[in-house]
Amino acid sequence: MKKTFLKFSFLVLLPSFLLAQKIDNMASFRDIKSSNYFRFNYDNDYFGSTDQNYTQGYNFELVSPTFKKNPINYLFYKPKSNEFKYGLSIEHIGFTPDNIKSTEIQYGDRPFAAAIMLKSFSIATDTIQKSRFTSSLNIGLIGPGAFGKEMQVAIHKATGNTIPGGWQNQIKNDIVLNYEVSYEKQLLQLNNIVALQSDVHVRVGTLFTNVSLGLNATFGIINSPFSPLKNKNKFQLYLYSQPVINVIGYDATLQGGLFNDKSLYTISADKIERFTAQNNYGIVLQTRSMYFEYARTMITREFQSGSSAKWGGIKIGFKL
Repeated sequence: MKKTFLKFSFLVLLPSFLLAQKIDNMASFRDIKSSNYFRFNYDNDYFGSTDQNYTQGYNFELVSPTFKKNPINYLFYKPKSNEFKYGLSIEHIGFTPDNIKSTEIQYGDRPFAAAIMLKSFSIATDTIQKSRFTSSLNIGLIGPGAFGKEMQVAIHKATGNTIPGGWQNQIKNDIVLNYEVSYEKQLLQLNNIVALQSDVHVRVGTLFTNVSLGLNATFGIINSPFSPLKNKNKFQLYLYSQPVINVIGYDATLQGGLFNDKSLYTISADKIERFTAQNNYGIVLQTRSMYFEYARTMITREFQSGSSAKWGGIKIGFKL
């Protein structure tokens, strides 16, 4: 059943791929040219006209020089870079099967699941080599303690939508402990209009263990995320696209927690799709003090009896 994590060699650069995850605030095309800012992220499959799979997520992110003194930073690799950012965030994600109204277990579909995490992270940017290394540690809980049921029921009552009835069958309580690293390298930058980056992202832990590889491209009025803080445009407006290949080792939202095997229903390891393809795309507007993004995502099926999924989201940020 639940085996040991897959282990991967982390190469300095795999030149044709980029990272992906449900909520990713550290990709270079989401860079805010400040060492002190707040940003809020909200995802919902409502934007994709569905109500299944990854159904909702939110993230409150704060970046500040104050967090340089966070003792967790000692766990992070600090490459030779000339610009560092440190931050904390609170993140919540929820998942449901297609038929959310039924109180019965939906065999062959995704189990109900929710997780909540506190994330500590650092972003190291080398403005000479045009590269970016990020590290994060997530600590939290998957299961009823993450109040996924309460949140979805409240939202559906407020909006007059179907009240979910199957949360009693959700993945049981278990610990979330995940360590993540990524390395991103600029491949092309043309006159602050077009940029292309490659990236590799590795996650190891009790919630997700995987490697994500891909590219991202931006087009419009942009700042290079690999330029010094002082070199910045006052206004940015650009489109981005982020195609991704994910190599899956373990997914607790499907397979259940690593230590608690009491969940009523999970997807067995032999039914997990070990390779998924994903594309994230959207539009970003940045002014002197504000960040706004509208994003959409499409992903291939994540387990054999499942289906492809799509969702959308918004991000709103403010420099402090």
